[in-house]
Amino acid sequence: MDTTQWLIFILIIQVIHFLGTWKLYEKAGRKAWEAAIPVYNAIVLMQIINRPKWWVLLLFIPIINLLMFPVIWVETIRSFGRHSLKDTWLVILTLGFYIYYVNYKLDVTYVEGRSLDPRSAAGEWVSSIVFAIVAATLVHTYFIQPYVIPTGSLERTLRVGDLLFVSKFHYGARTPMTAVAAPMVHDTLPFVGIPSYLRKPQIPYFRLPGFKEIKRKEIVVFSWPADTVRQFFIKEKGVKKPIDKKSNYVKRCVGLPGDSLEIIDGKVFANGKQLELPDRAKPMYQHVVTADKDISNYARLLGRENFRGRVMQVPVKVLDKDRVQNVIKAAALNEIKRDSSYVYYVGNITDQRIADLLEVKSVSNMALFNMVEKDAPSLVGKNGIVTVERYVEKAPNTRIFPQDRSHAGTVDNFGPIYIPKRGATIPLNVGTLPLYKKILKDYEHNSVRVKGNQVFLNGKAADTYTFKQDYYWMMGDNRHSSEDSRVWGYVPENHIVGTPIFIWMSFDNFTASDGSMNRPWKWRFRWDRIFTTVNGTGEPVSYFKYFLMLLGGWFVFDFFRKRKKSK
Repeated sequence: MDTTQWLIFILIIQVIHFLGTWKLYEKAGRKAWEAAIPVYNAIVLMQIINRPKWWVLLLFIPIINLLMFPVIWVETIRSFGRHSLKDTWLVILTLGFYIYYVNYKLDVTYVEGRSLDPRSAAGEWVSSIVFAIVAATLVHTYFIQPYVIPTGSLERTLRVGDLLFVSKFHYGARTPMTAVAAPMVHDTLPFVGIPSYLRKPQIPYFRLPGFKEIKRKEIVVFSWPADTVRQFFIKEKGVKKPIDKKSNYVKRCVGLPGDSLEIIDGKVFANGKQLELPDRAKPMYQHVVTADKDISNYARLLGRENFRGRVMQVPVKVLDKDRVQNVIKAAALNEIKRDSSYVYYVGNITDQRIADLLEVKSVSNMALFNMVEKDAPSLVGKNGIVTVERYVEKAPNTRIFPQDRSHAGTVDNFGPIYIPKRGATIPLNVGTLPLYKKILKDYEHNSVRVKGNQVFLNGKAADTYTFKQDYYWMMGDNRHSSEDSRVWGYVPENHIVGTPIFIWMSFDNFTASDGSMNRPWKWRFRWDRIFTTVNGTGEPVSYFKYFLMLLGGWFVFDFFRKRKKSK
């Protein structure tokens, strides 16, 4: 829904409210016309039901208003003497339209100065729970959201099993775009496994003012632009979600709007300068490890979970054949080393005919391992490890954004590309179109057609295009184990969620080898990561013991306070 459609929708709601309540307004000593004036009618209604005027603000906050509407309906009928459980259920199940029956059919009397105290213990519990849900939803939606790291794309900077608090107010909270959704859950209702929201109506994108802008090298949480999962880890065909219900991803921002970005041998260059990551960042790359004996003996030393595959040896004499080169490309093999007699490749050959054609020989003392780059040199010469060399993927492929042969690259060598900025104009032709087609169609909602060498936007020939919003380039620190902008491209500004600020809990053994979540009794605390900050300089320091001291101090204080009060 656009702004005009929303204004019409709000006008319809006002008409419905007026028709269902004007007689009740009169019985409460107000004028009938007061029920027809937007916003003012809500202020008057708060006076009628004897509730604070600031409740009106809650009626205009998306998601929060879904919780407040039933409360207002119940409070309205109770202000006219309808206190029974039957009345309460009727007004909720009819989505408030039971008020029409009270308004036109029942001879009710306004209860002035009605007591707001619950009439039973159950009523008091319900009131407390509703207030807690409203408060928690407000914080969750607009201030701080808990988040768990489910994948290793930022290892070892943020680790699988880290439980974070993500700030939404740093960049300005994005107001919900999905008008009807369950509070405090994301895209799926727990236990039942069905969507937690209705696709329509959709609220136009709006972001509250923040106190900072995204900076290069910051870790950012955002809605995954290429989301194709109904639930995290459960992929399905034809999944299409509202922006704010797409799966949340966390990556590092390496490119800002207006930047020219290039990746050379795994290093990121922005506007011609190599990106120097913060000292807390621990970027990981795949490394070719050569040992003095069978490499399997080193899997325990280097970490079985870091093992990334064996190396294959192909005689140079075989490579002289063009047909064999095509086979190598088809098998997605990547060259890692060459000497006078052999070329060493990493990849996966499952077809024995290809293996025979290439005269493949498995290399037993060489393999790929994923490790923190700065730790690699210290391994050389230890326990029979001869060399450790960083692996760079060289064979261009169309798995890399924009999945187009004319712009083929690798995860280690890519670009340069321009990152779009709001208001910037670019030349548009069949050569540049693959880089921006998804933006034009999916993010800025244009129809795109190519006829000959001419690009048509919304039915008209176009040779330039001006962007409507900012875009960012996000990458994981675990460079060879991260699906990020190198695969699915730019992150639009309206997909930004916030930035992680605090690790409040951390578990090892959080996921199984297949990526699924382990049972809780298999988790192990990472005590050194609990209550640590995400940003800052130097090694993270745990504030957990200080938290425990503060908590213990509060219990002691509360004990003596209650004891003194009882005396």
